[in-house]
Amino acid sequence: MSTTNRRKFIATAATVAAGTVAASATNLPMEKSKYPIVHHVFFWLKNPGSVADRDRIIEGLKTLKKIDTIKELRIGVVASTEKRDVVDNSWAVSELMFFENLEGQATYQSHPIHQQFIKDCSHLWEKVIVYDAIDAV
Repeated sequence: MSTTNRRKFIATAATVAAGTVAASATNLPMEKSKYPIVHHVFFWLKNPGSVADRDRIIEGLKTLKKIDTIKELRIGVVASTEKRDVVDNSWAVSELMFFENLEGQATYQSHPIHQQFIKDCSHLWEKVIVYDAIDAV
C-alpha cells in the first residue's frame, strides 16, 4: 500500500469511527435527574469592576450550602468564551442550585440562611435575574 493510499485509508477510517460514535451517542437514553428542580440566579454588581464586591457575594453564596434542601450548588463567574450575539456576559456572579422537589426550593426561599445572605449582600448588586426550571426529561 502506498503512503498516499495509507493516509487516505486512515483518514477515512477515522471519519467513519467518529461518525459512528456521534450517531450512537444520539441514541443514548436521557436519564431522569435525581434533582429535577433547577434554580439559576445571575447577579449584576453595583460596582461592576469591584473584585471585592464580587468575592463578597461569592462568600455569601457559599453559606447557602448549609441549607439541606439544596442538593447541589455551583457558583460561577463570567467565562472568557467566544463573543457571540447570543451570549450575555454582562453579569458578574451566578449560582446554580438543584433541588429534589418544589417544596425543597420553597423551603430554601424562606430559610433564615438565605434571608441572611440577602440582608448581607443585596447592597452589592444592582440587578438579579432568576431562572427556575424543572427537568423535562
